[in-house]
Amino acid sequence: MLSALLIDHAPDACAVEEVFVNANPQSTLKLGQARGVVLCAGARAGLDVGEYATRLIKKAVVGVGGAEKVQVHAMVSRLLPGVKIDGPDAADALAVAICHAHHLASARRIP
Repeated sequence: MLSALLIDHAPDACAVEEVFVNANPQSTLKLGQARGVVLCAGARAGLDVGEYATRLIKKAVVGVGGAEKVQVHAMVSRLLPGVKIDGPDAADALAVAICHAHHLASARRIP
């Protein structure tokens, strides 16, 4: 399904959050598996895949690496006015995309 979405939408880039250790080992394992699928699908589609630490994403979006989920959601709403954000997971995904866009823009300016 992810491969089909990549074909249908033909993105220019792909980014994921780095693995973090959750209190629940099962959740951490599932997160790692999901990341593996995303990394593989992005690579198979010929995309460069960016990986960012949670603190870096929060710092890029909110300005503080220790920001709360509510703060991330609020800043994503401000940065993307008019976009309907379907919950905290969608806000987190958009924050990863915003962080990646900022890093790509910086990389283009610095030879």
